Amino acid sequence: MIKITIETEVEAPLSDAWDAWVTPDDITSWNFAIEDWCCPSAEIDLEVGGKFNYWMEAKDGSIGFNYEGEFISIHPHRTIHYKLDDNREVKVEFIETESGTKVIETFDAEDENSAEQQRQGWLGILNNFKKHVEAKSS
Repeated sequence: MIKITIETEVEAPLSDAWDAWVTPDDITSWNFAIEDWCCPSAEIDLEVGGKFNYWMEAKDGSIGFNYEGEFISIHPHRTIHYKLDDNREVKVEFIETESGTKVIETFDAEDENSAEQQRQGWLGILNNFKKHVEAKSS
């Protein structure tokens, strides 16, 4: 299976980045790839074996889907490893840097879209995350 890795540097403390990644109110503010989409609801049980479910949809209501899975391992303020409902795995790393927090996300590619399309979509979400955290921390 092809693995895709994306990353960003968030100019905010590690604790702020971590909290925004695991807090439902924050997740609904950043978890979409493009401005025509939104994430109206997010449920998360942040423990090994715990589940999450984020409803993502077009703002016009024309299409939507559940992004859901189960946590495999969690190392607070370091890594979150989870399995999606289609068995693809995702690992998110949080690394404290001099200027803030580096977030590295590695995920198994799916078969429907090209690797570049997936990379761009996930990067769009990660860039929204960066903007959200930096705005909240400033």
